[in-house]
Amino acid sequence: MIIKAEVINQPQSGECKERIYDISSPWNSQNWTWIKFINDDLTEWCGNFRGFPRDVSISKKYNSVLVLTSDYLYRLDSVSEKLVEYESQPQYQNLTVTTLGDFILADYYNIEIIKSTLKDKISKNSPIKMDTIKFHGWSNNKLAITCDEFLNWDNHVALELDGDTLEITLKDTNKF
Repeated sequence: MIIKAEVINQPQSGECKERIYDISSPWNSQNWTWIKFINDDLTEWCGNFRGFPRDVSISKKYNSVLVLTSDYLYRLDSVSEKLVEYESQPQYQNLTVTTLGDFILADYYNIEIIKSTLKDKISKNSPIKMDTIKFHGWSNNKLAITCDEFLNWDNHVALELDGDTLEITLKDTNKF
């Protein structure tokens, strides 16, 4: 079972066991993402994914790993290490997972919660219309988020997403 994953630079040939997750499409870019995985028996291996790297997160709750690249959003089963489903040409820019195991994704304008499948998405309401959303990590089960107010790009906003309630609240404006 996969217990850890991180985006890495391309490993040297033969450095680790590699598995290629490629989806045949005429729209594929020439970019690749390499993810180093660590299993619960502490074995290490690398996965190669089509597209420029964005992020990777693991949910123990759903036994899933999401890999976000410029070309695809991949969902792997963390037990079998197999590709279960994918979404082509995702607009997502940010990916993280709550301590409860729900995935959180953001494109430029919206934040969504993903449960057990990529089709199981819940769009989150925000106190403002957002643009250029960025995740800045977790602290005390709160996800720090920054964005600009949509159509008011001089208004820089700090938001917070509660990892338990999944509610988004306004923290501050024009402070970063």
